[in-house]
Amino acid sequence: MTDPTSPQPTGPLRGLRVFDLTRVLAGPTCAQMLGDLGADVVKIERPGAGDDTRGFAPPFMPGTKESAYFTGVNRNKQSVTLDISQPEGQDIALKLIADCDIFVENFKVGALAKYGLGYEQLHAKFPRLIYCSITGFGQTGPYAPRPGYDSLIQGMGGVMSLTGEPEGLPQKVGVPVADLFAGLYGCIGILAALRHRDLTGQGQQIDIGMLDTSVAWLANQGMNYLATGENPPRLGNQHPNIVPYQVFPTGDGYMVLSVGNDPTFKRFCEAFALTHLLEDPRFATNAARVENRQLVTDTLTPVMQQHPTDWWIEKLEAQKIGCGPINTLEQVFADPHVVARGMVLEMPTPSGTPVKVIANPVKLSETPADYRIAPPLLGAHTDAILGSRLGLDAAALAALRAKGVI
Repeated sequence: MTDPTSPQPTGPLRGLRVFDLTRVLAGPTCAQMLGDLGADVVKIERPGAGDDTRGFAPPFMPGTKESAYFTGVNRNKQSVTLDISQPEGQDIALKLIADCDIFVENFKVGALAKYGLGYEQLHAKFPRLIYCSITGFGQTGPYAPRPGYDSLIQGMGGVMSLTGEPEGLPQKVGVPVADLFAGLYGCIGILAALRHRDLTGQGQQIDIGMLDTSVAWLANQGMNYLATGENPPRLGNQHPNIVPYQVFPTGDGYMVLSVGNDPTFKRFCEAFALTHLLEDPRFATNAARVENRQLVTDTLTPVMQQHPTDWWIEKLEAQKIGCGPINTLEQVFADPHVVARGMVLEMPTPSGTPVKVIANPVKLSETPADYRIAPPLLGAHTDAILGSRLGLDAAALAALRAKGVI
């Protein structure tokens, strides 16, 4: 399925072919991860419009007309425009899927069946196909027909009730974590299904609901509720189970202090002339500090305000005590560790202008992430893919384009 003019993949998933019928964020995140790991991903987009996120701008990438949003989750994909609502479009889709290992979609439940592209329909034709569906609420249950959006899932999934100042409004996380986690869980499910297919030859459907995944990553807070039957309160920047593990003001700003256990707290007190706190039963153990959270905060705040952030970080790191600044994004991308880890890279756009993108964080020693195709222009690979895979000549492509099929 790869455009023969595109660089050939080298990652661990090379040789696997993906039919990517997703848009916006959750589905494209999943498909980009597969592409970064070497899979051959063909992204199907609406003729003349494309993925919704092509229009989520400004900002645009410098020197291009491509939105930053789209660019962030659509590298290592080849863009084919195809109208699956037309019979000719459905026929082309089926011919492309016949040569695929993985189908990723994030349409509303049941929406693809009217185009002959539902799971049961494709499973009957292609029993080895792995079919990943990412929706707001999953394929079953009373909410299954509802559309899913990140902010409403954050609200329904509980994380907003945990985020924000105790007396303030519930807050969503500053990035669309419900979408991102759904995409990553989808990728994990696909990898597991590939292993099952290797063993049995059988494909299957992966049913990812954003609400399910949001409940799954409630983690310690979800378990705190299950253990006590009590709704955890909003604690702002404090930790529900560890104190002090929070944001403190310093002499010139703010920083995070993460004292993860009692030996670390003892070391903290000894290093900064606070040994008297160790003799106070309200400070002596983490359990006691959690019970006396406000007292600990009120006691340490004036101490932390005595010195600027850089002073604290130097002294705390020397004691091997967890700490860190609260960086702006400018500071994040300039951080020497982030730079050393290669978390920003440049890729050439179709116009030749290089753009910066955020790298894949998965570091594989033998088969590293493979950055071979820049986020594509709408329909950039339509002719090459349909010509090389389906044998359509220029006249056939022109006829399909005249009908609005491609």
